[in-house]
Amino acid sequence: MRKALAVPTIALAAAAFPLLTLSPALADDHGGSYQADLAALNGSGVSGTGMVTLDGTTATVMVEATGLLEGAPHAQHFHIAAQGQCPTDADDENGDGFVSVTEGAPYYGAIGSSLTTSGDTSPDSGLAIDRFPTEGTISYERTFEVSQETADSFAAGTAVLVLHGVDENGSGTYDGDVMSDLDPSLPMEATAPAACAPLVSAQMGTAPHGGAETGGGSTAGVEQQAVIGVGALALAGAAAAGVVGYRRRQADQA
Repeated sequence: MRKALAVPTIALAAAAFPLLTLSPALADDHGGSYQADLAALNGSGVSGTGMVTLDGTTATVMVEATGLLEGAPHAQHFHIAAQGQCPTDADDENGDGFVSVTEGAPYYGAIGSSLTTSGDTSPDSGLAIDRFPTEGTISYERTFEVSQETADSFAAGTAVLVLHGVDENGSGTYDGDVMSDLDPSLPMEATAPAACAPLVSAQMGTAPHGGAETGGGSTAGVEQQAVIGVGALALAGAAAAGVVGYRRRQADQA
């Protein structure tokens, strides 16, 4: 039996993954422009681009994406401090038809920043779905402060842009028989990565300075504002288990 995501309020918990230690040789102050060419995951059909200009720890961020589920919340983040790569659909290790957050974590790592439309942008807002875009076509712009760890990750080449939430079965809502690896009461569609791309040094152009502090995108008229009730321990466990599993596989192959 399908289970649809139909909870009217939002009470989302922290997504504060423990961050991996970065090289002390990295400078304390970073700058430059970075770009991401989003590739679809989980059959989402999502495409788009991201641009980030860093001035120390001040980031001006632009995300343009199409092919997302209209009227549904789409969490979006900078993930950091892992391989600086994205999984592919072939990384569905348990064969359930989805690349889950757990399966993607060894590639893109922990949440460094939450690309919310307003308010807090720390990992604590990693699943603050009332403050993420809900349009099928996202046009997001915002300027905010990132942590030093996140700025270091950009400089180290391990920052990754990830968008979440897919309509894998084309039903027009988050539902299905496969349940989320983060919360078994929810459909996997609600939390699965929809698109991903490494953030690499931009060869041409930069994101314009002075993006609106309140960000882009509206949450007005949302029909699927749902409680994705994932606590900090569940999310931290997903990331940590994924990274540890990757390291063990690498050690076994050595």
